[in-house]
Amino acid sequence: MDHDILDEAYRRLHRTGPEFEGWLSNHGPMTVEALLRHGHHRSVHRWLDDYLRRLDELPRGLRPIEDWREALGDPKRAGDWLAHFDRELRDSPWQEVLGTWWPRLLPGIAAGATHGVIRVGHAVRVLREDGPTPDRLTELGQALGYWAARWQPVPGLRLDPPPRPDGPDIVTALAGLPRIADRSGGIRERLERLRDVPGWEGAVAAPRPARTPADAERGLVTLVHRAALDYLRFGHGQAVMLVHAVTAPTAVLRTLPSIDPALWAPSLTAAWSATAAVTAVYAPPTGTPPPAVAPGTPEEVFARAARHGDAHVVKLADAVLDAHAATGDERVLAAPGYAGQLI
Repeated sequence: MDHDILDEAYRRLHRTGPEFEGWLSNHGPMTVEALLRHGHHRSVHRWLDDYLRRLDELPRGLRPIEDWREALGDPKRAGDWLAHFDRELRDSPWQEVLGTWWPRLLPGIAAGATHGVIRVGHAVRVLREDGPTPDRLTELGQALGYWAARWQPVPGLRLDPPPRPDGPDIVTALAGLPRIADRSGGIRERLERLRDVPGWEGAVAAPRPARTPADAERGLVTLVHRAALDYLRFGHGQAVMLVHAVTAPTAVLRTLPSIDPALWAPSLTAAWSATAAVTAVYAPPTGTPPPAVAPGTPEEVFARAARHGDAHVVKLADAVLDAHAATGDERVLAAPGYAGQLI
């Protein structure tokens, strides 16, 4: 990791807003972190020069956040939320801020098509593995602020589900998810349709809850692994959006070491709901045989993604390398190559 390039890239990006062109998420901080994490420092500023041309300015605030519950999920308060977390991270250790806000934000994991939690996961990985600097703390604040401004629950999500010892495991539950019939509109409209899908309420509550923090960690590893394999079967249905079925639970998994273990089980529940919802509203009802993708080592797989240059391809490669390291399953390494073909 070239830390000087990371901090310089963050400074350039922190003059821009968390969204652009209406409701598109700013992928810049997440993508440059992934590129640098895997040794592609020479391509960062060239990639960023092109990407910055598309971005909007940092939003202005209206008034300070006083009642945080009232302001959750209000995108008009995005500037206020960014300022709020900037102040909090100046006054308190980042671990303390994260520990306070993670359980508040977790029920709204669908925020920004799950980009709120994904951006937080990248920021936390940097702080935990590379240490804090002012620019890295600013990045965590902007990630948390974006999540708060776009806070949105998955319909039917309960972070304290009743015990279901006879419930299916995660792999079985994913295989049994229903699908929405109306595929028009964006993710906000599609998520709302889940309320009327027969069987959705039972499906989102289906997996056996984790009984211990270790169970939760194993469950997240399984969820990421299965979602990556499912991308090979369903990615043709919506190549970009189905990436988030993999990257959202990856972000939660990366955050676990920095939060109270008592929060790990509800974190798995929320991550499951995000993957399940994205699958239900974007994946086709039936899959196709896995595509032919050139094999390669993890390093080669990421290098191809970096050359492709699309933010989603890069972030998917970053996530599946984690899944491969955790499981040893080489099949997941084909997912970024397939995404590169489709996008």
